[in-house]
Amino acid sequence: MIRAILQTNTGLDAQLHCIREFMPAIIGAGGIKTRKIEGDHATPAGILPLRRVFYRADRVASPVCHLPVEPLSPLDGWCDDPASPDYNRHVTLPHPARHERLWREDHVYDIVVVLGYNDAPVHSGAGSAIFLHLPPKGGRPTEGCIALPEPELRRLLAAGLAEIEVRPPV
Repeated sequence: MIRAILQTNTGLDAQLHCIREFMPAIIGAGGIKTRKIEGDHATPAGILPLRRVFYRADRVASPVCHLPVEPLSPLDGWCDDPASPDYNRHVTLPHPARHERLWREDHVYDIVVVLGYNDAPVHSGAGSAIFLHLPPKGGRPTEGCIALPEPELRRLLAAGLAEIEVRPPV
């Protein structure tokens, strides 16, 4: 099992430390918070296990890793509606509650790793859809996820990355 440590000193200058390397990472526009709430654009502090990987088979090759890997379809979504019983869960579209589409026009979710946050058990309003994915265009912050360039993400998955410890600023 490989654990990476994600930390920041001044807000959004995040670095992922793993396999004796430091890699720049992109985090949420709200920085790192120990008490995340839905919509705050913060990356949650804590130990986030990697649960499974989705990828766009029409765009990229399947990642090599120890996790379950599944190609995305246009019907894949993630419920981010705190009032729904499906909150913070993978859903099939169309879905009656508010949700995020995983099949995107941009390339952010060409490889998307589900991180174990607020999922065992799920607490309504405590944050949803926390993923490890590819960087937004122009290096913009995420909405609370962690983003790494594709070569680094693939390398860490192949090396056996199992969890990310997200440390709040000191």
